[in-house]
Formats: sequence, C-alpha cells, structure tokens
Amino acid sequence: MIGKGHAVSGTRVSISYGWNQEKEAEVVLREHVAGDTPAEIAEEFRIIQSQNLRCTNNTLSFIVSPTIEDGKDLSKKELEVLAKKFLKEMNLQNNQSIGFVHRDKAHTHVHIYTNRIGFDGKAYNDSFIGKRSQIAADNVAKELGLTRVREVQQERLNELKGLRQEIKNIHDRVLQSRPKSLDEYISKMKAQRVEVIPTINKANQLQGCRVEYKGVNLKASEVDRSMSGNRLIPAISQNRSLTRGMEAPKNLQVLNKTVQLSSNLSTKIAKELVKGAVKIIRDTGIGYGY
Repeated sequence: MIGKGHAVSGTRVSISYGWNQEKEAEVVLREHVAGDTPAEIAEEFRIIQSQNLRCTNNTLSFIVSPTIEDGKDLSKKELEVLAKKFLKEMNLQNNQSIGFVHRDKAHTHVHIYTNRIGFDGKAYNDSFIGKRSQIAADNVAKELGLTRVREVQQERLNELKGLRQEIKNIHDRVLQSRPKSLDEYISKMKAQRVEVIPTINKANQLQGCRVEYKGVNLKASEVDRSMSGNRLIPAISQNRSLTRGMEAPKNLQVLNKTVQLSSNLSTKIAKELVKGAVKIIRDTGIGYGY
C-alpha cells in the first residue's frame, strides 16, 4: 500500500475532485463533519480555519492506495477502517476529515481531505508529510495484513534479477577502467547501453542516480548497493589520488552542470572515503613505518 500527502490551499476544489461522481466516488470516511456537498464541507473547514489566518495551505490532501489485488477485495467498511487507521498513524484522528474511494480505474484508492487547523486553532506540522504518509500507509498495511510497498518492490527486483546482474557487470567493467569523474562514468556506461540519470532536487543537490537499461528504469541502489551514490562517488574520487580521495567533495560536475551534494549523501560519502583510505593504508602499509 502506498501513501501520499501534501498541504493545499484550495479546500473546496480539492473536496470537489474527491467527490467526483464520474470517478464513481463514494464517501468512506467522515470525521467531525456533517455536510452533504463539497461546498458545505469546505465551509465547515473554513469556520475552524478562521482561527488561524496565517496558515494559507490549510487543508491536507492524502491518497492511500492499496495494491490492485488488495483493492479489489476491500469493502466500503474495510476502507473506512483503513482510512481511520491512516489518520491515527498521522496523529490527525481529532481533526475534521472527509474521505472518498475512487473505483473508476483498476487501482482502487482513497482520497482523504483533512483540516490542517485543529479545533484549538493550531496548524498541523506538515514537515516531511510525503515521507510520513508513506510510513503511515506501510504501518497500516502491516497491521491489516495488506501487501506492503517493500514487498512489491522486492518481488519486482526478484523478477529483474538477471537484468540487474547484467547492469552490475557493466558497472564493474566501467569502474575497472578507472573513470576520474562522474561524467566520465556516465559516458562510459552509456557506451555500454546503460543510461545513468542523476537525481537532482530543486535545491540543485545531487541525491543519487537512476539507471535505464533495456526499457527498465531502476534506482542505482536497487541494482546493487555498490552503485548507490555514497559508494559510487568515493570509488570515482579515489581514482584521482589517495590524498584528494580522502576528502568528501562539496560539489560535482554532472552533465556540464555544477551540483551540490545533499547533506545526507555528503555524510555517507565521507564515511565511505574514510573506510577506503583505511583499507588502502592497511593493504599497502602506508603510515606504518614500513
């Protein structure tokens, strides 16, 4: 099961989408609301939201999606239980909420709209709400015996085991040629028909890479842990020299563009560089007075 979430400003528009009859919408959840139309529910939200006019994105929009197979068998009552447990995991069980199931596609999913402003006038903290929604959905799936995201991902990776090994073999050969930059690595991988796609966020920070091969697109780390950014970049850095390789780079040239390293990736790279330096010292005897 997958969970997504973000804060929005258009309460009535959002609820109207959820209540869209063309999508075979059906109300599966009501918490502290009584209205029978999007306008009435939005007005109930607005009354509470008027206590905190500083918060503009004052409605939380969630999508909770069981797998296709699980969704086929879930009744309206079971979807209500699922939605309530999700809100409890998000610590939103005491806020106004309305939830709808959409069955217009093979993939049954629930839209939940929750007032970000509580009855006390305080705004719910929406920091990392997307990630927290994923975790909440996974916890609910585990509790209800539904298929979890990690199980689906692992099954997919098992199906692609042969293809992943092909990519790993190409990666190993390219590293043996000792590329001295990430761009050189990307170029050499491309020459072997493996497209390496850097993942760069809005803050111009490199977070990792994806790879595309024979029509399949995967995170590099899903192919093999040695291909994750925190292991790949140190391996390339150490091709330049031991001294420079011991320092975690602050930024990198990627596809003719200078990008920063995310703090998380930078920290992991620093640890890998230290491990690599210690191994070189141990294997060569440098620093032991030999």
